[in-house]
Amino acid sequence: MVVVYRVVLSGRVQGVGFRAWIERTARSLDLSGWVRNRRDGSVEAVFAGSATAVDDMISRCRRGPDHARVEVLERHEESAEPPPGFQIRMSE
Repeated sequence: MVVVYRVVLSGRVQGVGFRAWIERTARSLDLSGWVRNRRDGSVEAVFAGSATAVDDMISRCRRGPDHARVEVLERHEESAEPPPGFQIRMSE
């Protein structure tokens, strides 16, 4: 069964390689979805895959890459599954 979650990460999450780190990590967990920077300084991502892999990804996002500092992680269940693969989208 595929689950889909959208997360919004706030804190020191832009300018620290977060999007590239999310893309690599999501692909390693065989997740579909996307990630982008938002105008307000946060990072938004959608993860789709097995419940175990999505939960693992969200847990890893709480730590993030070196030099990142996640202060808030919002998690929202989504109904629409993204296309296969994982991509970095243009900033909002």
